[in-house]
Amino acid sequence: MKVYLMHRGRDFDPTAALPSNSDAIAQDLELDVLCSSMAQGDPFLFDVARKALLVSLDEPEEVSYRQHVLADCIANPAVVRKVYGLAVEAIEGKKKIWGWHMDYPDSVLRGSVETLGLFFGVLNRLREVADEHRGSFESEGFVRLLDMIERELDDRYLLRIQEHLQELRFPEGERMSARLGKGFKGEDYVLRRFPVGRRTWTERVLRKKPKYSFEVAPQDEAGHRALSEMRDHGVRTAARALKASTDHILGFFTSLRTELAFYIACLNLREALLQEGEPVCVPLLSEGGGLALSARGLYDVCLALKLQRRPVGNDLKADGKRLLVVTGANQGGKSTFLRSLGLAYVMAQAGMFVPAQQFSAAISAGLFTHYKREEDASMRSGKLDEELGRMSAIVDHIRPGCVLLCNESFASTNEREGSEIAKEVIQALLEAGVRVFLVTHLFELSEGLYRSGAADALFLRAERRADGQRTFKVVEGEPLSTSFGQDLYAQVFGTPDKAEVVRLGSGR
Repeated sequence: MKVYLMHRGRDFDPTAALPSNSDAIAQDLELDVLCSSMAQGDPFLFDVARKALLVSLDEPEEVSYRQHVLADCIANPAVVRKVYGLAVEAIEGKKKIWGWHMDYPDSVLRGSVETLGLFFGVLNRLREVADEHRGSFESEGFVRLLDMIERELDDRYLLRIQEHLQELRFPEGERMSARLGKGFKGEDYVLRRFPVGRRTWTERVLRKKPKYSFEVAPQDEAGHRALSEMRDHGVRTAARALKASTDHILGFFTSLRTELAFYIACLNLREALLQEGEPVCVPLLSEGGGLALSARGLYDVCLALKLQRRPVGNDLKADGKRLLVVTGANQGGKSTFLRSLGLAYVMAQAGMFVPAQQFSAAISAGLFTHYKREEDASMRSGKLDEELGRMSAIVDHIRPGCVLLCNESFASTNEREGSEIAKEVIQALLEAGVRVFLVTHLFELSEGLYRSGAADALFLRAERRADGQRTFKVVEGEPLSTSFGQDLYAQVFGTPDKAEVVRLGSGR
């Protein structure tokens, strides 16, 4: 019994190792904010959502498969939550059953019988849900799952489970056989079934055989211990077989819970965003290696969740562009725009919806981030050394078709050195087939890239009105030699008599 809701031909593995860049992506894109909204306080949902976001899909067919399953969940949220609840009920109920993990065959058997009884009830209700709502689902994943439930959990199978449960509760006691071995010890213990149905009086008389029995006195501890050992020998095989069966069913419920957890988390996030009036869309992803990238109304979903109000959305037309450079006024929304772009990639390649009115992109072979870090007292070297070390680690793992988000990279040194280092790194990455999205205050760097006239480069600028007001819109435009630091100075200290223009890279 396989679930296959996350992948067409394999189970989703929540224990799989995360990519090397996972910690940086989670920190720089504030994934914990996103996952917390998806989980709504449920640690299990949080872990599954975080894993699914960080282990991205890299084929359009895989993304489409998951998108269609999610579409079914959005169309039938109550049914999906009910099925998820049944899986949780089975798993949590099993934890309360005594004897499941004990070594004694009798305890294992009794625990397995009780567990199978619990699972029988849940499987019955799961079958009822599948029968009732089969026609409401259209995705390949759900159609296959519901067909499997109807096929595997048919009336004959459920009746067999019920019959086995009745027998294994031994209402008439255990019936077993054995033979004497060396030292008059019992060997080859076999648990026997009682005859089915009642025999007539004539059959009982004609087939009557002599019976020998004995009773163990209540005070005979050794005798009771010997009987217990004999019983363990007799039921050991049945206990092992029954535990294997219950383990199999438990494995199904575990997979069902894990894979549905991702979609439950997606439903939670979608409901939270729609409640605040935020738009979401199904992204259109094309084959990797291409340079498709466009968006309409793209916004930072984490900022929306933290502010609980609509952030400014941005439009983007970057098809055919390998380099994207964003410059402009301080606190103008550059970093927010870059984060919104990174989150869109992560969510899209997890098979989710995207926080935008429209979003299309070429699938990346991997997403990497290189953001500036705050001063860390535990660092044993300078900030530039630390930045170079992180970039070196990225270069060790990045490959053609990947996307690198750089936010204020190499701004920890002077403008000339930082610009030269960044230029060399960026050029090498572009030549290697990596797509680079860069936010920078280094004017020498941005101007040098702009003057190169590369056809596959797009230059954007954080919009600022004449009165200094930030619109938090990012529009196409060449780099400027100022970050408009005087605007911030005026906000804090008031308008000076002579506002000095703060050159890019010369101050913050």
